[in-house]
Amino acid sequence: MLVSYSTLFQFTKNTFLQMGCSEQHAQMATTVLLSADVRGIDSHGVARLSGYVRLWEAGRINATPNIRVVHETPSTAVVDGDAGLGLVVAPYAMNVAIQKAQQCGTGWVSVQNSNHFGIAGYHAMMALEYDMIGIAMTNASALVAPTFSIEKMLGTNPIAVAIPAGKQPPFVADFATTTASNGKLEILQRKNQAAPLGWVQTVNGEPTTDAAILKSGGAMLPLGSDREHGSHKGYALGSIVDIFSAVLSGASYGPWVPPFPAYVPMPENMPGKGLGHFFGAMRVDAFRPAEDFKHHMDNWIERFRNAKPVNEAQKVLIPGDPERELESIRMKSGIPLLEPVVNDLRNIAQKMNIDTGF
Repeated sequence: MLVSYSTLFQFTKNTFLQMGCSEQHAQMATTVLLSADVRGIDSHGVARLSGYVRLWEAGRINATPNIRVVHETPSTAVVDGDAGLGLVVAPYAMNVAIQKAQQCGTGWVSVQNSNHFGIAGYHAMMALEYDMIGIAMTNASALVAPTFSIEKMLGTNPIAVAIPAGKQPPFVADFATTTASNGKLEILQRKNQAAPLGWVQTVNGEPTTDAAILKSGGAMLPLGSDREHGSHKGYALGSIVDIFSAVLSGASYGPWVPPFPAYVPMPENMPGKGLGHFFGAMRVDAFRPAEDFKHHMDNWIERFRNAKPVNEAQKVLIPGDPERELESIRMKSGIPLLEPVVNDLRNIAQKMNIDTGF
């Protein structure tokens, strides 16, 4: 089913309002959430809306948080999200990083006591309009086994970096530190399709293509899938995100990260508060004149676009190209929703006594 952006926006916003969010927070949360759908990252958009509702029903999301800075220096800060929606906490924290970069050249903010924040790329891209480089990271539910382990210790722990250019569109890299995100496994489950080898392992550490293996005690794999293909590098990247996002901020880390599914019990002896994020904003002109930098970014992008391809049918892409192309298409023609997602949204509408509009 294709649903227009405006229809989906109104329904999603009404859902957040029914949860008790303010008009401003509902607007922001909806904007961040739907940025995933329009950019083709269907795993992190409205498909997750029912998950936020269940967390709110379980008392794990505070719809009226007092988001605040609890520690700071001229260029750094720690933000306490007061158990609010990560979709609202994260933009607040990124704005703090941008304000500090405006004053000091760079700004760095770690966040404690938050929840799932949607796609990392949205928050990193907030820096672009200020001629800044944006960085965003978050830890997540422990679903990933470190190299050589069968125990789930890390999340998919994404990293996003957004870099401005001049005539060319910005460079936007947004990727999980696992072979694939958990959301992609969920999409395969909705389609009753198998997972590629290298995405997941069984409870005993054996390779499998079962997209639902996490429900049977299996684990996701770090980027690289196994030691011979570089999983130790994905493991290291996921660990860096966990440390920057949580050990640095005072959030919970490793196997103690609060799980996204509301029905999963909270870990015992949690060492910190909620989920953690990490944001950075770097003013380009703190390094060189912004116009010079953007001119050379254009040159960099154009040269990579013109790299000789393996075959003429497939041109070399720049990070951010596929998402930007899909955004242009989906804002005009609508957002495709799988039947299980449509059913989920209609269940929310019935529960919240609101109209889906579709």
